Amino acid sequence: MKYFIIAGEASGDLHASHVVKEIYAIDKQATIIGWGGDNMQQAGVEIKKHIKELSFMGFVEVLKNIFSIFRHFKEAKKQILAFHPDVLLFVDYPGFNLRMAKWAKLSGFKTAYYISPKAWAWKENRVHTIHQYIDEMLCILPFEKQFYAKWNYPIRYVGNPTAEEITKELLISSTIKDENVIALLPGSRVQEINKMLPVMLEVAKQYDAYTVIIAQAPNLPKEVYDPFLKNYTFKLVQHQTYSILKVAKVAMVTSGTATLETALFKVPQVVCYIANNFSYQIAKRILKIKYISLVNLILDKPCVKELIQDELNVTSLKNEIDKLLFDENYRGSLFENYQTLESDLKESQASVESAKWICNLALKK
Repeated sequence: MKYFIIAGEASGDLHASHVVKEIYAIDKQATIIGWGGDNMQQAGVEIKKHIKELSFMGFVEVLKNIFSIFRHFKEAKKQILAFHPDVLLFVDYPGFNLRMAKWAKLSGFKTAYYISPKAWAWKENRVHTIHQYIDEMLCILPFEKQFYAKWNYPIRYVGNPTAEEITKELLISSTIKDENVIALLPGSRVQEINKMLPVMLEVAKQYDAYTVIIAQAPNLPKEVYDPFLKNYTFKLVQHQTYSILKVAKVAMVTSGTATLETALFKVPQVVCYIANNFSYQIAKRILKIKYISLVNLILDKPCVKELIQDELNVTSLKNEIDKLLFDENYRGSLFENYQTLESDLKESQASVESAKWICNLALKK
């Protein structure tokens, strides 16, 4: 069978790569091409467009790059028509992928979606669009089962891929031997690095007794970080985020999948986020969620501190890091919540389950 996959961001590339390995295990004759990154390529996908060309964040950034995005749509359609896959798999990246899914379904292709668009966060009526154009919706967050049930839309809850990956990763020793590490995870997009990293660095430099390690996004070159690091001697490490988290005492984390990864490694963290102000004002008016971090969303309570927009500054971030390092009661409460989170996500086999449903869909007439 033939499979075309579109993943537009680093986390999607990682999660898709594990699904790809399981597809190959089930379908020995599989041919897989698509859009993604190094992880998908190493798993055996012929990459037609790399994620480094695709990461746009926020309303303003999308508008600035609108003509490039239109070119991407045209290019993807041309490649899909030429390849004519048995299944199109969309991985996260909803702004682009939902539009592609509509076109694909109307063009007669079978469609699967892994890592649901966050319809529960805003524009709930997108569920109708999703239901109409997606044949198999593969969800990874426990509360999404209840959300979609409210709309009478039968989805597959496959477990959480991050929990699955980290369960395996915890069996492997870290390649980093430093102790007393402060981890900085400033995101996987250039816009995130530009906004979050300067604040993180200013705070980190105040902890002389600690080794500061910055997780370089796999899709970004070192040159993106160089302007910010010229006055620091901190370590910048690529392709070793999990090794960093295995030894970290505390972490400053840009909101996204990394917040869940950090929690599952049992690292105390502060969640950071600054968006373009115009984008933030729009988001504030349309989002229907109480939290921005996956940790708090899954637990449905404020487990980790979220510093958003103006709240994220050197003073507030340092205050939180101090509490996470030195306040035993504060740390103890956090670890109790982490334990609950781990229990909620245990026994995940997201990659295996997803591959099974994708291959079944490919066989359907």
